[in-house]
Amino acid sequence: MRPYVMWPDKRLRSVAAPVAQVTDETRALWEEMTLCMDAMPGVGLAAVQLGVMQRLAVVDASEARGQAVWMANPEILHSSAQMRSHEEGSPNLPGVWAKIERPRAVTVRFLNAQGKAEERDFVGLWATSVQHQIDHLNGKMFFDHLSKVKRDMLIKKALKKAV
Repeated sequence: MRPYVMWPDKRLRSVAAPVAQVTDETRALWEEMTLCMDAMPGVGLAAVQLGVMQRLAVVDASEARGQAVWMANPEILHSSAQMRSHEEGSPNLPGVWAKIERPRAVTVRFLNAQGKAEERDFVGLWATSVQHQIDHLNGKMFFDHLSKVKRDMLIKKALKKAV
């Protein structure tokens, strides 16, 4: 499996390129991403986190696992007004977490494993993870949702742990 790109690698601040079509290579990458996500263990992973600059994400917030949703070019069509807080972290900046507030539910359009456009509603942890992965694809990290003071403290703490 590919190693995680570590903060402050500039790829984590870059917008990933759209996927023109879903191919066998795309599906193989999704398989690898799913293995990486499960090994973390985590509930989602964006290709950017592994240094692949394509708009690909996997999400699996199921209790039993094995329910991964593979997405190419995911985009949020609708977000609920009701918010939800969750402790978020990233293998790209290990050892630190922050409570982030995001919409509780989202409707997302993406290309599925067959290359067909699909719209799906995600709620709760699923919604949080999808939004987190889309942020990665747009060059954003979870701590970008914090105030500058909290963000700077979090990054400082993470870098201190890495030494």
